[in-house]
Amino acid sequence: MATKIPVTVITGFLGSGKTSLIRHLLQNNQGRRIAVLVNEFGELGIDGELLKSCQICPEDEVQENAENTNIFELTNGCLCCTVQEEFYPTMRELIKRRDSIDYIIIETSGLALPKPLIKAFRWQEIRNAATVDAVITVVDCAAVAAGTFASDLDAIAAQRQEDDSLEHETPLQELFEDQLACADLVILNKTDLVDSETQAEVLELVKKELPRVVKIVSSDYGKLDPSILLGFAAAVEDNLDNRPSHHDTEENHDHDDEINSTHVILNRTFDPEKLQVTLEKLAQEQEIYRIKGFVAVANKPMRLVMQGVGNRFDKFYDRPWKPEEAKQTSLVFIGRNLQFSEIESQLVTL
Repeated sequence: MATKIPVTVITGFLGSGKTSLIRHLLQNNQGRRIAVLVNEFGELGIDGELLKSCQICPEDEVQENAENTNIFELTNGCLCCTVQEEFYPTMRELIKRRDSIDYIIIETSGLALPKPLIKAFRWQEIRNAATVDAVITVVDCAAVAAGTFASDLDAIAAQRQEDDSLEHETPLQELFEDQLACADLVILNKTDLVDSETQAEVLELVKKELPRVVKIVSSDYGKLDPSILLGFAAAVEDNLDNRPSHHDTEENHDHDDEINSTHVILNRTFDPEKLQVTLEKLAQEQEIYRIKGFVAVANKPMRLVMQGVGNRFDKFYDRPWKPEEAKQTSLVFIGRNLQFSEIESQLVTL
């Protein structure tokens, strides 16, 4: 059996330094082929310029062949609240490319609870191909010393307002405690902004919140050797009982084998508006988390991209059909206990 892809989850508040840490890791990847999933609001994150500087893929490939890039921005909401809609389909695509990936790094939203994301690695299709190597929590030393936990509370508030998928209103202190309780490594970042006495106080505070012995390291601008960040082999998804959360008593959202996907390929065109109405109806009738695909539209030389998450749909023309391509309508549905025959029937008869 092929070796599972090790996945490192990097958590911490907006502005704590997660992106700088990942940027330094990519620039010093020591030949490792690293894919990155970014789920942050209010920050640019890792852009094409960073890709080129890290030589993850050639410049022309970044611009012309974006579907093959190793950087994925998950922008439909806080990842712990959109696991089915955002994380699952992206991981499925990465698993298909497992022979060309050595590590996966996930930068969570500053508001994300670590545990719901890690539980997704128990789902059969992911479990067989990937494992959580470690959870790394990045702590803003100056903000914790000030008692705010995050350096920009206005940005945190804006982040909450911007994300309409957010399902929890966890106070920052509880979220901070959850991030620490799930950690295999804690990074005290922005230590240059505090004196040695304050840093020692923050270190003691962090230690008190850790439910078990966890390595703690200090960092300025995320400049740490990759060997410190990778290779824990913790299999975190199998060790969640030792990582308490304030949300442990809430309803369990594990879906395991009940989550499935199906696709429909039809050699025909559709009216985009009528198709969207039908897809919205299907989403109400079945527990569909995500719909995404390409649509052939009559008298249009461009390919239409259509995607839906819950009851939110958007569509746009991304590029002309290539001469060698069949002008097909191809849609993928991801959800729970999907009824393929009913989905196909409604599309065929539209």
